Amino acid sequence: MYSYYHILGSNSRFVYYILFWLLMMFAQWRVRANFRRWSGVRSTCRMTGSQVARRILEANNLDHMVNVEYVAGYLSDHYDPTTRVVRLSEEVHDSNSVAAIAIAAHECGHALQHQATYKSLVLRHKLVPVCNIASGLAPLLLFAGLIFSSFNLLLVGVIFFSLAVLFHLVTLPVEFDASKRARKVLYSLGLAGTFDQKGINKVLYAAAFTYVVAALVSVTELMHYLGLLVGVSGRDD
Repeated sequence: MYSYYHILGSNSRFVYYILFWLLMMFAQWRVRANFRRWSGVRSTCRMTGSQVARRILEANNLDHMVNVEYVAGYLSDHYDPTTRVVRLSEEVHDSNSVAAIAIAAHECGHALQHQATYKSLVLRHKLVPVCNIASGLAPLLLFAGLIFSSFNLLLVGVIFFSLAVLFHLVTLPVEFDASKRARKVLYSLGLAGTFDQKGINKVLYAAAFTYVVAALVSVTELMHYLGLLVGVSGRDD
């Protein structure tokens, strides 16, 4: 059986957790700081996030297919491909700030991806139910595999954890592309001018950075579990 040392990891692993925790906290701080900064700057178009979203959807013949709704929560904005709804938080839905139109356009970017059957979005949507199950079972299987030095349990745990990692990796092109579409449509429709450009980029890049950090953490964690799997295999041999 694995010792307490092997289960919790070495001092270097503790340092690794602290560093990545700090990185994730920094990423979240950047998002909130940029959102607060540009929430206080009124956009050139003077339209609220919900109005911008509806304008973008109308311009792309999606106004009768995709609804725009209010959702509770801070920075809880998202696009639901199942019900085809763009949901905007109060700070975005009713605000005419640069931050609000950037986030509203980003969520509409996902609706445009859906319209174009963007492959990465389709794959991510298909992975959601699988990852919900896998992410719940993976920690239990990995822990049990380490406790009992079971190669089979650890292997299944690693496979399940790999699905969660895949979800993070697939999310990257989805989010980057949605932001790209957001910037393009804002400028093409005249909803954002040169004055707004800096703020829009700051808000969208900060949000994208959180996804990069999440993917980096998950890949690094997977590499660690693969190392443990090899170690257990060697013990079995």
